Amino acid sequence: MSRQQIPLNALRAFEAAARHLSFKKAAEELHVTPAAISHQIKLIEESLGVSLFHRLTRAISLSSAGQVLLPRLSDGFAQIAAAVEQVRGYENEGTLTVNAPPSFAAKWLMPRLHRFVSDHPEIDIRIIASMRFVEAHPDDAALNLTPRDASPPDADIDIRFGNGSYPHCRADLLFRLSVTPLCSPKLLDGIRPLRRPADLRHHLLLHDDTQFGRDDRPDWVQWLKNVGADEVDPSRGLHFNHTMLGLEAAIDGLGVVLSSRELAARDLDAGRLVAPFDYSMVLPDSYYLVSAENAAVRPKISAFRNWLLDEARRSIT
Repeated sequence: MSRQQIPLNALRAFEAAARHLSFKKAAEELHVTPAAISHQIKLIEESLGVSLFHRLTRAISLSSAGQVLLPRLSDGFAQIAAAVEQVRGYENEGTLTVNAPPSFAAKWLMPRLHRFVSDHPEIDIRIIASMRFVEAHPDDAALNLTPRDASPPDADIDIRFGNGSYPHCRADLLFRLSVTPLCSPKLLDGIRPLRRPADLRHHLLLHDDTQFGRDDRPDWVQWLKNVGADEVDPSRGLHFNHTMLGLEAAIDGLGVVLSSRELAARDLDAGRLVAPFDYSMVLPDSYYLVSAENAAVRPKISAFRNWLLDEARRSIT
């Protein structure tokens, strides 16, 4: 057998056996029999005319030739694996997958997305609205989303609400959130007008119980205490597990929600909601645009990042 005819499987068998110093463990790793590993290694030895192992009674050790071959093969297989992962990451290069919290996607991203689509018709957008956690690894071509109950497709970009510390990722600050009471304008001049914080005792409080960010995010207890509205009971009212549900309830005139001005900006501009009081509380965490470090420079990701950062700047000026 000539040098050019050495099968890749045989080289893989040698690399595994040399790494483990065991034909049995190599066989388990490659899902073959120890006899198959031994056969593949003999093919290489016959081709090269050298012995790669010293075969002892109950063990094996690398020969001088084997010691030369092992590190080169290990490096080669590592480079092959890295190349395959890099190419896999470029699959569907024209499609951009964005994972975002449902309320951010519905209330902030969707009203603006038509501008990106118009400017970049060559990029197809796929939005995953979820509260999934993200685990990014140094060699990932895309973010590996790890939800509690499923295994979704990888995302190119993830919108996170947190402190901005995401190892092995590029994280760009989008904007911070502040919360203040929001309600339908018809509550301002209704039967019980909403003019000052104490008037909230006559209205249903709507609670946003969205589970993201830190546990010390402001709530009705803190807001009422800070404005001195001691006569208002912060424990009563309706609770919602998504920001957009609380906002929709407020738009319908059901009550007053303590929620984000930034996410409600479109409803405030359209007059569907009003902020009856001037006092706001800033949340401790912020929205970040997150992408894996080695994928951040890809054209489709760069284009979306630049557009989204520009939209974020415009929304807070």
